[in-house]
Amino acid sequence: MARVPERLRRLLPSARRAPEAAAPAPPRPRQGHNLFEAAAEYVAACAEDDPARAEEAASRVSPGMLSFGVNELACRALLTLARERNESPRTVARSLLGLREDPARRPAADA
Repeated sequence: MARVPERLRRLLPSARRAPEAAAPAPPRPRQGHNLFEAAAEYVAACAEDDPARAEEAASRVSPGMLSFGVNELACRALLTLARERNESPRTVARSLLGLREDPARRPAADA
């Protein structure tokens, strides 16, 4: 039973390293672009009618990642605006898009 810790030490890669290798590695420079930074820049550029800046931001990440980032930004913005207006996110979203309230979704009147 006393051999188990010895065996574990031999099996685990961290136990096999030399003591000087135990020091933390310096942080690596960031590779690629952050999808949220790209999405924020893309949406801001679109809002400011700057197609060149929007295209540059869109080229930083894949279209799928950009779509995810834009969707996340829209959700967060909608929730923030709904809290500020003290309304439901659905109501705010429909209002921002110029849509009328969906009559099928209106709360039923007390009968």
